[in-house]
Amino acid sequence: MASLNVIKVSRVTPTTDSMSPLILPLTFFDLMWLNLSALERVTFYRHTELSKDSFYSLILPKLEESLSLALTHFLPLAGHLKWDPQDPKPHIAIFPQGTLSLTVSETDADFSHLSGKGLRFQTELRPLVPELMVSSDSVSVLALQITLFPNQGFCIGIAVNHAAVDGKTVVNFLKSWAHICKYGAIPQDFQPPMLLDRNKVINVPSELELKILQLPQYNVRTLKIPPTNDIEDAVQITLDLSQENMKKLRERAKSESTTRSDLHLSTFVITYAYVLTCVVKARGGDADRPVPFTYVADFRDRLDPPVPASYLGNCVVAINLSEYKAKTFLREDGFINGVKILSDSIRGLSSRGVVDTIWELYEEGLKTMEPGVQKLYVGGPNKFGIYGSDFGWGTPVNTENVTPSRHLRFTMSERRDETGGVEIDMCLKKCEMDVFVSVFQSGLEN
Repeated sequence: MASLNVIKVSRVTPTTDSMSPLILPLTFFDLMWLNLSALERVTFYRHTELSKDSFYSLILPKLEESLSLALTHFLPLAGHLKWDPQDPKPHIAIFPQGTLSLTVSETDADFSHLSGKGLRFQTELRPLVPELMVSSDSVSVLALQITLFPNQGFCIGIAVNHAAVDGKTVVNFLKSWAHICKYGAIPQDFQPPMLLDRNKVINVPSELELKILQLPQYNVRTLKIPPTNDIEDAVQITLDLSQENMKKLRERAKSESTTRSDLHLSTFVITYAYVLTCVVKARGGDADRPVPFTYVADFRDRLDPPVPASYLGNCVVAINLSEYKAKTFLREDGFINGVKILSDSIRGLSSRGVVDTIWELYEEGLKTMEPGVQKLYVGGPNKFGIYGSDFGWGTPVNTENVTPSRHLRFTMSERRDETGGVEIDMCLKKCEMDVFVSVFQSGLEN
């Protein structure tokens, strides 16, 4: 069993002139994620000549200094989510000399194994990610951990409160931090995140916030999240869909949908439909069992006026599809059924009134979720550019979502070494994963 030793835990302060305290109220889009576990990710960087001396004298000081500079442009990440007794809803509090927790650790684990694409137990990866500081009325927005693998490389683990920001903001922060570390300056095309009153940017009726806060899960005013029981014996694997694979799957969808010419055959739809059918076939079981699945829709361009790309906060909604049974995806037409369902759902988001759609989708998702039934959900759309974070020692060799969940989780990202393909990070029970990989690969070969 590999060991991990914590060397130090420091507090990093943004490099900025004196500032006044800043309070950012949460919006409807933030409140939807309030009682969910933190987003957790670990990104690996290979450096085979990385001795302890060079890491602590050269690399770590550069990472810490550039982190301080990057936080200047992402001040809420050094803040805290707070819910004071007199306030009707939580807010992000940013104070002068606000800090972020940075843990530095060492491990004798096998870097090639943990950063590879083969099977790895979640219990091997989770120690590489820090925990957020939390109490009943306060929780840190972000925490970081840098772990050294002597003479192998290092990794950066990140935990972020989803009620404060979404995945797009997190990736923009990591890429900005990396650019500052490598070049000493923020990217030229960088758009500073907006720190304006969120309610002036998000044009959604205030009564929607009240509806959320009146739900049973918010009867107890606390920011503490109940511990999540991970899938027992959970393993992760990274699988690839090459550009050629995507082309063939898209052609297959077209040939099997002779009565439909309006399908939304995006990379996201094709990939999700294929993974969905492979998971259902790998799990087997009763053909009439429910198969709920979820994706996240970005509403930035759907609001009026549209939300600026530089907005720092959530603007996504979880879309739950719970009315389908396993037999829909077990037959030969399972793949095209998945394509049609996802395509119709995405197109339907644009054809309904936005404000009505948002609440209806959220409420429907709560009502249709059956207790104890695992759902499949996807994170990390394939357009974030997650592999663009080069700190000066090369691009990541791998990046993994290790967010704890009792559900079936996978993420999509662009491939590291090929344009047009998709990288899939899947988490399942070990016994299910072996079957899933076989179904996934045989489906591509046939």
